Amino acid sequence: MNIQVIGSGCKTCKQLFDTTKKVAEELKIETEVEYVTDVSKLIEMGVMTSPVLVIDGKVFLTGGGKSEDEIKKALQNKCSDENKSKGSCSCNCNS
Repeated sequence: MNIQVIGSGCKTCKQLFDTTKKVAEELKIETEVEYVTDVSKLIEMGVMTSPVLVIDGKVFLTGGGKSEDEIKKALQNKCSDENKSKGSCSCNCNS
């Protein structure tokens, strides 16, 4: 699983990054959460609101103020989708 937080580097973007890292660790997702401050990536994805939580190249959350629960649901939903399509989750999140 590839997890990215894309934003301008502001406090809100950094908060989403930190919270996403914390939640990924709690869920025992064995991957690095990447922090991308190249806002041209947002434009390439057609997103005009930052920060953005991207999982495996797909936008899952946009905008600031996301709670731990919202982030957890996004990560768990991605794992659940992988479990259904592959029979097992490649991120080792045990969902």
